[in-house]
Amino acid sequence: MPKMIDGIRRMLAGEVPPPPVAELIGFTVTEVEPGRAVVAFEAGLRHANPMGTVHGGVLCDVADAAMGIAYAATLDEGESFTTLELKINFLKPVRTGPLVATGRVVKGGRSVGLVECDVVDDKERLVARASSTCMTLRGEQAVGR
Repeated sequence: MPKMIDGIRRMLAGEVPPPPVAELIGFTVTEVEPGRAVVAFEAGLRHANPMGTVHGGVLCDVADAAMGIAYAATLDEGESFTTLELKINFLKPVRTGPLVATGRVVKGGRSVGLVECDVVDDKERLVARASSTCMTLRGEQAVGR
């Protein structure tokens, strides 16, 4: 049976397109393994809030993508998931430049899992830390997701 990670790897190989949000925001999935995903993002002026720093929602989207892909990479065929809770701490302002978000499953269970993500700048400084609680969906709940 194919697993969710197989589809993610096809995306990395360019065989299937990335999700629309990746194109909208401008992030790229660069690595994936079960329970871990890395997303690269080039923060630019178009991502700025009125103060000139990267908008918190954009950073949250990038972290959410890394966490979601890390969690999805643990799922089997016929399974999907939804986010129950998402939290982020902004630790350092970012204006422009490359950022890397690394999502990792801290605890995966049959129904609920905890995922975390560190977002670092090009000097490896922690700029944000996020956490997410995800619920695995099966059967009718997973159809069309």
